Amino acid sequence: MKGKKEVFLIILSFLLIFGIPIIISIPKTDEKIDPKDFVVKRLHVDHSHFFTQEFKTPQDVTMACLKCHEDVAGDFMKTSHWTWHGDAKISGKKESFNNFCISIKGNEARCTVCHAGYGWKDENFDFSKKENIDCLVCHEQTGTYVKDLAGLPTKESNLLNSAKSVSFPKRDNCGTCHYYGGGGMGVKHGDLDSSLAYPTEEIDVHMGKNNMLCIDCHKTTNHNITGKAYSVSTTPQNGFDCTECHQNHKHTDARIDTHLDTVACQTCHIPTYAKKHPTKMDWDWSKGGDPNREEDTHKYLRKKGEFIYAEDVRPQYAWFNKHMKLYQPLETVDPENINNINTPQGSVSDSTAKIWPFKIHTGKQIYDLEHKYLLTPTTFGKDGFWKLYDWDKAARAGSEASKIPYSGSYGFVKTRMYWPLSHMVSPKESALTCDSCHSDNGVLNWKELGYIDDPIKIGGRKKQNLLKEVK
Repeated sequence: MKGKKEVFLIILSFLLIFGIPIIISIPKTDEKIDPKDFVVKRLHVDHSHFFTQEFKTPQDVTMACLKCHEDVAGDFMKTSHWTWHGDAKISGKKESFNNFCISIKGNEARCTVCHAGYGWKDENFDFSKKENIDCLVCHEQTGTYVKDLAGLPTKESNLLNSAKSVSFPKRDNCGTCHYYGGGGMGVKHGDLDSSLAYPTEEIDVHMGKNNMLCIDCHKTTNHNITGKAYSVSTTPQNGFDCTECHQNHKHTDARIDTHLDTVACQTCHIPTYAKKHPTKMDWDWSKGGDPNREEDTHKYLRKKGEFIYAEDVRPQYAWFNKHMKLYQPLETVDPENINNINTPQGSVSDSTAKIWPFKIHTGKQIYDLEHKYLLTPTTFGKDGFWKLYDWDKAARAGSEASKIPYSGSYGFVKTRMYWPLSHMVSPKESALTCDSCHSDNGVLNWKELGYIDDPIKIGGRKKQNLLKEVK
């Protein structure tokens, strides 16, 4: 008995010394992490005492900022908010086509109202001049600072008051441009409009219920703001995922977790977009120029053509591996079919792709009848369509600006753009349910997505032998 007791005491001592610390140190992998823990608590210095004299120019404000924030200019001038260049040779707002305002080439002074800089009126803008950085557009808090042509502030904007008010960016700072992209509120982004300034929980659970700011998700380091606009980008570089905050998340129904490798979070949690204000779904430039048609912002404008808007829209769904193919200058289009300006990459056989929700915007825009590629018409300025209502002259002026040859013969071709949705996240109670997809009238068309049949009947893409190795 005495020998057994000694052995027991030796084992117990070993466990006390080595076993318990090991157990304590094992990470609790099932512990649920609160996403709110990732929201930064920000402190701010009141700048109102730093500025006392009136500023003659907006550049004077920038140089005053840089006296203290010495390294900011170099950092900011590397970002896409300054360069308007993307992650590939032909990408970014500066180079890409779209089926809204088509191209900034020849239209710089008008488009750069939303550039975070001053004076970009044509192709000769000097991106090396730090004094032309616009600090106020992202940081001022009076709400009275308004940018005009070439990104210069209006005469009514009080530079001193704006400088005194600077703080970290709020929703209105971001929304000044991003709510109104494409020439009007809610035009481009179906999930970004002025309803996000002060939203209800139903419009966006992050901002409405939790009072989050844009920069709580779009985290920033050295003025580089994370996030992707796949209208002008080709890769997920510098993007982020829901799972960066929603880590180790488990749904109450374990069956939902089996979808995570196939279905994007956004697909279930953004059941509709443009929840409060309508968004533009179709833009037909060919109808522009008619002086006899009645004008209506949501139906027809002489200088822009004919539109279709919609509100509280159900997304369209497609496979997406966070890579996008962009239309390239001089690329041939098919006049008999609809042509993609950007094309989501991925398929049912791609293990890195998931089913994503999209706003799909269709349009009809000018192209060269002989060369069969898209043209970049000048819309703004003395030779622009908005002044002369002459497509031939607009095409000639735009061709000179973009260096895309124009044959002298034009027509209009149908186009399509895919806009992945990530904002206007609904409360979990409003998310899609099983029947939303797995029913006769479900939102997903399984055959179009590449499935043999509804996965609930015969299993997912692995069981249906649809997955292929991605190289």
